[in-house]
Amino acid sequence: MRTIAAALVLMTITVAGPASAISRYDSLGKTCASVQQLIAAERAVILRYPSSRGGPVLYDRYVAGRGQCGISDYASRAYVPTRDNPLCPVYNCKPSSIFNPH
Repeated sequence: MRTIAAALVLMTITVAGPASAISRYDSLGKTCASVQQLIAAERAVILRYPSSRGGPVLYDRYVAGRGQCGISDYASRAYVPTRDNPLCPVYNCKPSSIFNPH
């Protein structure tokens, strides 16, 4: 019985551990292709970049596709600035609604 309990605790820690960690990157320090490769490999990352209006640093969670979004969300095309492309295409999650059913 103790072996089963220990195995369940170990499995819970193994499954929950990686899910809570998400990598953060500065998009301007990378090329567009490298940002897209990071997102594809890690499935979801947080990208930081300066505001185009000179305001605070902006950030958001960017995903490889709908599978990384919540059940009522969809993957929407977005653009982030990178070292070689001011409009690098990526995806982030947006909520669906009756007015925007995706």
